[in-house]
Formats: sequence, C-alpha cells, structure tokens
Amino acid sequence: MECRAFVKNTVCFVIMAVLFWSQVGNPLHAEDQNADKAKEKIRVGLMTQRHGPHLGIYYGSLRECTGISQVATSADDDRELEVAKRVFTNAFGEAPVYRSHAKMVEEFKPDLVFVALPAHLSPAAIRVALEGGCHVVSEKPACFNAEQFAELVKLAKEKKRMLMLSLPSRVNPKCLRAREIIAKGLLGKLYAINVLQVKDQARLTRPDYQQSWYCDREKAGGGHLIWLGIHQMDQIPFITGDRVEKVTAFCRNVGGEPIKIEDAETVSMQFKSGMVGTFHGGYYLKGGSAQSGFTVWGSLGWLKMLSHRGPDGSSETFQWYSRHADAPEGVQTENPTSKVGGYQASVQAAIDAARGEREAPLTAEESLHVLKVIFAAYKSSETGTVQSVE
Repeated sequence: MECRAFVKNTVCFVIMAVLFWSQVGNPLHAEDQNADKAKEKIRVGLMTQRHGPHLGIYYGSLRECTGISQVATSADDDRELEVAKRVFTNAFGEAPVYRSHAKMVEEFKPDLVFVALPAHLSPAAIRVALEGGCHVVSEKPACFNAEQFAELVKLAKEKKRMLMLSLPSRVNPKCLRAREIIAKGLLGKLYAINVLQVKDQARLTRPDYQQSWYCDREKAGGGHLIWLGIHQMDQIPFITGDRVEKVTAFCRNVGGEPIKIEDAETVSMQFKSGMVGTFHGGYYLKGGSAQSGFTVWGSLGWLKMLSHRGPDGSSETFQWYSRHADAPEGVQTENPTSKVGGYQASVQAAIDAARGEREAPLTAEESLHVLKVIFAAYKSSETGTVQSVE
C-alpha cells in the first residue's frame, strides 16, 4: 500500500513539474535565454527626406555597424530612396524603401528607427515610430519647442520604448574620462564651468543655405545654439552629473546675413548644486575651421578639454589637476581615444541598447532637459529676463 502511494505521489509530482516548466521555462536557463535574445540582430528603419540632416553620416554608420539584419528607408523623394536602396543593399542584401513613414513601420516592423528630418517634420515621424512600437533615435533638435518633445517623451514612456536625441558626445572617450574623474570626487565640489563651441561662418554666406530650413527658426527650432551648441550643452549635465536650474542668455544675428536664426549666443547658467556656468557659441571662423572648449573648476582641482581645427592643422588637449589624496601629483595630460568615434559609435550604442546589450547613451528625460535649457535660453534672449528650467 505504502509503495503504491509513493509511486502515485511521485508520478503526480513529475507531471506537475513538467506542466510548470512548460509554462514558465527553466529558470536555470533564463539568463541563457536572455543572452540569446540580446544577440539577435534587429531590423532598423531610417526616416528621412532628400538631403536629410546628417544623412550621409547615417548611411555610412549604419552600413558599418553590427547587430543589424536589415535596413528599410522611408522618404518622400524617389531619388533619395534610390540612394538608400543602393547603400543598404550592398551592406545587408534586400533593402526595402517606402514613400510613407507609416507604411514602413506597419509593413517592415523595425525594432529601431533613426529619424533624420528637419525639426518641424520630426515630431510627427517620431510619433508614428513610437506608436508602432519602435525604439527611436532622432537627429536633433527633433522639435521646435520643448512642449512638443515632452509629449513624445510621455508617449515613449507609455510604450516603454527608448527615445533619444542623436548626441554622440555621450560616447566620446574624452567625455567619458572627464565624467569618471568628476564622479570619483577628484575635483571635489564643483564651483564653475565654462564651455565654448565655435564653427565656421562659410555656410551662412551661401544663398542655398540661407534659403534652407536650417536658417529658418520656424523650421529649425533655432540657429547655432540648437543645431551645434546642443552637443556641448548636453556635455555639461553628462560630465558633471548636475542639472541647469536657471538661464539667462543673449542670442543674436551679429554677422548681418539674411537669416532668421542666431549666429552668436552667450548663455549663463545656475545649477541645482549651486555651481555656475557659461556657454559661448557661434559661426565666426573661416571655412572648415572649428574651436571647442570645456573647463570645470572645483574645490580640489580643475579639468579642461580643448579642440582646434583650422588651416594650420588640428590639435586636442585633455588635462586635469587635483589635490585629492588619491590623485597623482601635478598636472595630468591624457589622450583618451577610441577606434570608432563620433556618430558611428553613437549609432552602434543605440543599436546595442535596442538589442538589450547595454543601456541607452541617454534617456528621453535627459534629451528633454537639454532642449528645455536651450528653449529657456531663447526665451530669456527674447524677453530679457531670467528663465527657470523645470
């Protein structure tokens, strides 16, 4: 009797175990299953137009990135679709093209979408991608006011999708090293920061550029500050871990070219920690030239990153000094580098995040914060008053 009962109970236990494992899977292999899923290649969509912003960069970057099974492109221009089909067919085989962003999302079902459109056309395209269940990376500024982007951030949160601006400084090795030094407390309490970003003014003298959406604030959202200065403005919270609280600014067309955007700006900032800072930017130099700088001072030391490109060549400087007990003595000169830099590294990081291999380089909320700071600067310039940043 006892033997029969034992056998009966054993059989019941085995049956229940089989049913349980068939429903929930083997937890001992759950990590392996997640790892396999993370290694799967994803489908990528590209929403753009004829000569979309940084389109050549996206063509080249996507072609070289890993983790992609196929790329589809949507645009309202047949010539651009022909270019896209040729570029991606050579890299991935079949490369579908669509005249409609919505149709591309519906039929191709991309996991991740890159949006390379002017600011005034980006919000609608981003919404289509998010509502279709896609992660989204958008060329900045992706809107012409912060409220537009805030609505998209809310939608991304509801859909549990990634939404980020394309800001490659987040994966720049020098920025990562600067962030590490500050996070370790080697500079102590941060007191002040000074940031510079200057590019050439050659583009502003070309009639075709003057008549393009880049020079119309209603279509671009703004001028130098939101198109190029945004990179350095995003570096500030990324490197320091601080947030802007108040802004005052002057944004002007000092060159006098027939454009509806600023070609020069100065921004003063107060941070939540109490730190103060300034940003200066504009289109000043000869064609192809550029200058940038990032200096931060703290109670225990300082750090600076400088970059110059011009007719006489290029140079970069990364130096820091600390009186912290764990810091090396004297001024430290380093040269953090990476084999893959710029936009390609940023595009690859977004692909890896969509595949579940790493966190996104920046969140939707972080993308929104830098936009809020910039639009607050524009409002301050227009009204002559200090603006608070939520």
